[in-house]
Amino acid sequence: MTHTEVSTPWDRIRPHWSAQTWLRTVHVVTGVPIALLASLVILGLAFLSVTLVWTVVVPLITLLLLFRSVRLLTWLQRCRFSAFLGVEIPALPRRSGGGNPLKRLLDEARTRSTWRQIGYHLTSPLISGIGFVMVVGAWSGSLVTAALAVRRWNLDGTWASVGVAQFALLSAALFVAGPWVVRGVAALDVIAAEALLGPSLSDELVLRVETLRESRAEVVDAADAERRRIERDLHDGTQQRLVSLAMNLGMARANLVDLPEPAREVIAQAHEEAKQALKELRDLVRGLHPAVLSDEGLDAALSGLAARAPLPVRLRVDIPERASPTIEAVAFFVVSETLTNIAKHARASSAQVTIDRRGDLLHLTIFDDGRGGAGLDGGTGLRGLAQRVGSVDGALRIDSPPGGPTTIRVELPCE
Repeated sequence: MTHTEVSTPWDRIRPHWSAQTWLRTVHVVTGVPIALLASLVILGLAFLSVTLVWTVVVPLITLLLLFRSVRLLTWLQRCRFSAFLGVEIPALPRRSGGGNPLKRLLDEARTRSTWRQIGYHLTSPLISGIGFVMVVGAWSGSLVTAALAVRRWNLDGTWASVGVAQFALLSAALFVAGPWVVRGVAALDVIAAEALLGPSLSDELVLRVETLRESRAEVVDAADAERRRIERDLHDGTQQRLVSLAMNLGMARANLVDLPEPAREVIAQAHEEAKQALKELRDLVRGLHPAVLSDEGLDAALSGLAARAPLPVRLRVDIPERASPTIEAVAFFVVSETLTNIAKHARASSAQVTIDRRGDLLHLTIFDDGRGGAGLDGGTGLRGLAQRVGSVDGALRIDSPPGGPTTIRVELPCE
C-alpha cells in the first residue's frame, strides 16, 4: 500500500529560506567592502596618474599598477560569485606584451575588456550599496518590527491590539519578502558581472582563433613527426633489405655465368628491377622527409636538392640559428616543389634560391629566368604551396609577369 506524504504550507514555503538564500545574503554583504576597495584603488591610482602626469615615469608606473590591480580585483570578484552563488564567470584571455612594460601598458589600454572591468568595479559600489541597504533593511526590518510587536504586546497585554497586529504583519511581510529581495539583488549583480567581467564576443573569438591556431600547429607538427617516423622506418628497414637484395642479385649475375641463358636473363631482369625499386624507394623517402634535413639542417638538404636539379641552381643560405623542424620541412618542400615546377613549366635556363633569417621570420626567395605567367590560379602546384605555407601561418607572394622572370617570396615563422 502506497502512502502519500501530506505536505504542509510550511513545507511548501520552507525552500524560500534555504541555504541558498543565506549564501546570496552573504554575497551581497561581502560585495560592499570589495566594491569600496576596488573603487578606492582605481580612483586613487587614476588620480596619481593625472596629477603627476608631468613626471612621465610616475603615470607609467601607476597605470601598470592600475591594470594589474584591476585583474586582481576581477579575480577576487569571480571568487566571490563562485563561492556564494555558484556562478562561474569565465576568465579573460591573457595578452602578453613580452618583457616590455610600455608595450604591456599599451596592450592593456587598447583592450576593451580592461575598460569593461574598470566599469564594473566603479559601478559595483552603487549596486552593492543599494543592494546592501535593501537586503539588510528587509532582514533587520523583519526583526525590528517583530521586536516592536512583542514589546507592544507586553504593554497592551493582548495580541488583539491594533498596534501588535500591524507590527506582526509588517514583520511577516518583510520576512517573506527578504529572500525575494536578496534574489533580485544577486541576479542584478550577476548580470552586471557576466556582462563586464566575463569575456566579450570579441574576446571569445580571439580565444577561439588562438585555440584553433594551436590545434592546427599540433596537427602540422604531428604530421611532420609521422613523416619522419615513416622515413626512418623505410630507411632502416625496407630500403636496407632492397639494398641487400640488389647486391645479392648483382653478385649472382656476375658469378653465375655458366647458367643457361634464360636463367641469366631472369637474374639480370630481377637485378635491374631491384635497382629501380631501390631508386623509387629512395625518391619516396626523400619526398617524405630527407634524413639530411633532420641531421644536418636546411643548408645541407637544399645543397643536395640544388645539385640534383635538372637546371643550374644558385643557392645562398644564411641561417645563424636553425628554425623548428616543422618550419624547416615546410621550407625544404617549398623549394623542392618550386624547383620541380620550374623544371617542368618555366623553360628557364637557371634559378636562384636565397634563404635568410631575420628575427623570428625565415625568408625564402626563389627566382627563375623562365617565361613567367605563374599564378595561384594556374594549377594545383602553387595552390598546394600556398596551403602548405598557410598551414604554419606563413605568407607567399608571386611576381610572375608574362615573359618572365618569376620571383616567389615566402615568409615563415621560425617557431
